[in-house]
Amino acid sequence: MPYQIGPFLLDLETAELHKDSKPVGVEPQVLEVLGALVTRRDQMVTKQDLIDQVWGGRFVSDAALSSRIKSARQALEDDGRQQRMIKTIHGRGFRFVGPVEEVSNSPVPVAVEKEPARPVVAVLDFENLSSEAGQDYFVNGITQDISNILARNRWLDVLARNALRPYLGAVNLYEALREEAGVDYVLEGSVRRAGEAIRVSTTLVSTDRGHTHWSETYDRSLHDIFQLQDEITRTIASRVEPEIGLAERQRVGQLPQRDLKAWDCYHLGVDRFFQFTAQSNVAAQELLERSRTLDPNFAEAHAWWAYSVVLGMVYWDTPVSRLQLDEALDATERAVSLDSRNAVLYALMARVRLARGEYDSAIRENQRAIDLNPALASAHCGLADSLAYEGRYDESIETFEHVIKLSTNDPQRWAFFTYGAMAMIFSGEYERAVEWCDEALVIPNRQYWTLAHKLVALALLGREQEVITVRELLLKEKSDFSVAFAKEKLFYVKRDDQLDNYLKALKLAGID
Repeated sequence: MPYQIGPFLLDLETAELHKDSKPVGVEPQVLEVLGALVTRRDQMVTKQDLIDQVWGGRFVSDAALSSRIKSARQALEDDGRQQRMIKTIHGRGFRFVGPVEEVSNSPVPVAVEKEPARPVVAVLDFENLSSEAGQDYFVNGITQDISNILARNRWLDVLARNALRPYLGAVNLYEALREEAGVDYVLEGSVRRAGEAIRVSTTLVSTDRGHTHWSETYDRSLHDIFQLQDEITRTIASRVEPEIGLAERQRVGQLPQRDLKAWDCYHLGVDRFFQFTAQSNVAAQELLERSRTLDPNFAEAHAWWAYSVVLGMVYWDTPVSRLQLDEALDATERAVSLDSRNAVLYALMARVRLARGEYDSAIRENQRAIDLNPALASAHCGLADSLAYEGRYDESIETFEHVIKLSTNDPQRWAFFTYGAMAMIFSGEYERAVEWCDEALVIPNRQYWTLAHKLVALALLGREQEVITVRELLLKEKSDFSVAFAKEKLFYVKRDDQLDNYLKALKLAGID
């Protein structure tokens, strides 16, 4: 609805401000601040209310908020001294006091939640610490490639390198990037080369408190410089994305539950998803359903809801239902239609396809995800898993080995080892399957299937004493585990030889 404010016309639907029919240049965020004040002109609007409505609850400094209020006043030819339009309620908030007339007599429309505020990441130029001259091209290449790969994560905004230049001389760089450019996280690093040895060090820092979320050093031998550059940049990008996701989930977890918006429900839902318990999975489904209801155009909410449903069927209490599998597929197709360049959405669709036994389609969707984002570990894992169920064991295990090296901090790392162990059981590599299960068993939040796979592999190896120990651990962890239960939960396995061998091994291990 347009609002007449003296000589000014504010149209929130078109995000425009005019004076005497002439457009007034105003930044979009300033228009949002102005709209929040005008639509609630009958009351004081607190600073937190503005932050929640305009910034989606993200941390915003007082200086940044004051800057937007100042710009809103200037757009209406007001200032902090006169306060003819926007009045400051000292220490509490603001109130719009200027003359306002609704141009249309139609009722005020229900506010539609805006697109979620995505975290903003800045990749600073890596520092060249090499003792040898002429290495700038390599260092610059790493910086640019990391930026490019991170930008393929569609839920992140990556600040262009050119946009960083005005801030590089700031006394407090993090503060300047946060308050003036809206940056949430900074990735910085250095490159040192000596002869044929190269060391790349990286650090991920949040701009609000300067907190270091993650730091790692990579030592490599310089054989093929372009292959090396590709390996390092993909590895770093695959490490950074989960760390930012974890930080965002922790931030949202501190918000009041009653004030949750679609973006908040989404991150809380994903947080519950990665807790990997029956109760948290139910909570994840509910939060993600709420998110996609609040914002039907929120692609990620649709796709993650679908995956949480599928995982509930495979691990916990969600009933295996063809109807719900159809609904899950519809949700992922909806997600991809909303954002066809988002690699994560194709990877999640592939998980639904696999649960439906559509392995060819799952392989295709995972490959599409990898083409869009080669650093997406979950897509490589999904591809490996799908290849195993198709009986392409060598390709599957090779892909599992790749994803294990690619991402050491992924919240689903336990699954990389566990699913890989299943592929090794199918291919007859029982000793190695036990080793991979042991790797998964020490990772937090791993699931009972890890013990089940180890039990199967031990039984097929004839290691009777170890079978007794692992069987007791499995039944202690999952008391209702049985052959019938396993058959029900492995509903997505199409090949009779794979399923029969697994179930026979469970019986051999003493599982009823």
